[in-house]
Amino acid sequence: MNETYTLYGSRSSGSAAVEVAFEACSLPYRLVRAATWEPDSALDELRKVNPMQQIPTLVLPDGGVMTESAAILLHLGFNVPACRRLLPEDAGTRAQSIRGLVFIAANCYSAISIADYLERWTLSTDDKSREDLRQGTRRQLHRHWEIFADTFTGSPYLSGAQPGALDFLAAVVSKWGGARAHLRENRPSFLKTLASIDAHELVAPVFKRHSTCGRRASCMSPMSGAGAGSWRASSWTGWRFRPVRIGLTWAAARAR
Repeated sequence: MNETYTLYGSRSSGSAAVEVAFEACSLPYRLVRAATWEPDSALDELRKVNPMQQIPTLVLPDGGVMTESAAILLHLGFNVPACRRLLPEDAGTRAQSIRGLVFIAANCYSAISIADYLERWTLSTDDKSREDLRQGTRRQLHRHWEIFADTFTGSPYLSGAQPGALDFLAAVVSKWGGARAHLRENRPSFLKTLASIDAHELVAPVFKRHSTCGRRASCMSPMSGAGAGSWRASSWTGWRFRPVRIGLTWAAARAR
């Protein structure tokens, strides 16, 4: 049995949260660049394991396939001993982390999928109707983040003393759709928590690799810092293990 995970993703997509999780777990993984907006990437390879062509998609060592960011993080936290730190030990706190992960997937990620791909959700072809849909979706997205901020108030991180799966996903998805700018004005203390997550030693290097928006329409600002060159097509080939980087294989897909 193959002992290595294969993660399909692309810059400024939800794969960043899963990459941070692998860094936290010190697990070896192969990273394949794949996104439907990147024709030079490994779309054919992705399509074979996920006909939806969504990213992140994770192929497990036994050949099983996991999709959906929250589901992948929960699988790792519950089933991989090295990843137990992704979910809080306390049962009550762990329950709230699970709730938060599903909240982001159901209420924030879903809104982004509408704002980024209006043509999938309306039959209207005129610009005004589409822009009205985009703005209405963003307004609802920002309201969802306000509710999240009021509901999940862990300190210094959402998961407690150390960041976990909930922190990683919240930090990534909140960078889309103008959410951070809205939170700066309406939930500044929560934005400070997100900034602390961004700066954590496990998170910052991954966000640096994701520092350009690529084709994501709702990504209004860089993930963090500089370093976009790390994401050029064909910049690495081979395998990547933590803590030693031996290389990366890049390929192509859509974010989820």
